[in-house]
Amino acid sequence: MTGDLIVETDGGAGRIRLNRPKAIHALNTAMCQGVLDALETWRADDAIRVVTIDHAEGRGFCAGGDIRMLAESGAKDGAEARHFFHTEYRMNHRLFTYAKDTVAFMDGITMGGGVGISQPCRYRVATENTRLAMPETGIGLFPDVGGGWYLSRLPGRIGQYLALTGHRLDGAECFALGLATHYLPADKLPEAKVRIGEGTKAALDSLAVPAPDAAIVARRGKIDHLFAADRLEDIFAALAADDSDFARETLATLKTKSPQTMKVSLKLLLDGKAMPTFEDEMRQEYAVGSRVVQRHDFLEGVRAVIVDKDNAPKWNPPTPEEVSDHLIDQIFAPLPDGEAWTPA
Repeated sequence: MTGDLIVETDGGAGRIRLNRPKAIHALNTAMCQGVLDALETWRADDAIRVVTIDHAEGRGFCAGGDIRMLAESGAKDGAEARHFFHTEYRMNHRLFTYAKDTVAFMDGITMGGGVGISQPCRYRVATENTRLAMPETGIGLFPDVGGGWYLSRLPGRIGQYLALTGHRLDGAECFALGLATHYLPADKLPEAKVRIGEGTKAALDSLAVPAPDAAIVARRGKIDHLFAADRLEDIFAALAADDSDFARETLATLKTKSPQTMKVSLKLLLDGKAMPTFEDEMRQEYAVGSRVVQRHDFLEGVRAVIVDKDNAPKWNPPTPEEVSDHLIDQIFAPLPDGEAWTPA
């Protein structure tokens, strides 16, 4: 298969390459379905021992999903957006439960959907080029594709910090937090991809190098203190009461994000930490996503950041205090059986 997705085999390896360089390999529905189809084909093929996911030409691993399509659909009946989420989440879940070794090479920008396609993999390779983030609250969305599962399981309150601020992690930080299993110099990736068919872990272990110091680890205590609460208002208050540069800069960042989807994100992580299975997580995220994609803040966020690029979204409600618990409960309500997400 060629086009937006390149699917091929090489000895004992099945290779999936994202191939939308002009969009930094952002995922569309056909790409997600293509990944699903390839995984199903290789599932019963004894010749394929490992599946690798990387990107073809151009910068970045994967910048996310097809945001413009989601906004255009959300402004109408939302059907196309729901179809994308349903397919993407099936892909995420299939990767999470896949029996064979899977390896994601997170070389460069890895955001949103790129996090969703890499984190379910058994092995996740970061490099000096890796920049991983879930920046969705800046466009009135939330860290989906399993974000409620992965971020809630990070040390302390780092997940809450990442979910609300959209902070970018470098490769060393990804490795320190467990979001990457290996740290390799980018110039060693071609060799790793050649050798990986011989034995996944052994090949990666032999080429891995010690990661540099992770800056976020030094801030762990500060982040745990400032983001200790599960109420957005309490986090704002803690930041306002702290006179450090970090607190002031972080509060200024949060004031640019959607109050509604920051509250959605906090509840997502609170629920996600206790979620029994990844399937349950995806079912809840689909219910939330199917509603958020049609709400004002997402349409306004895409307008401000991606369409008009004025970076001046007018959120509604405009403050954390005005986002009611009732509204959040409505967004999180389970969908009826006939509309709910189901695994492939």
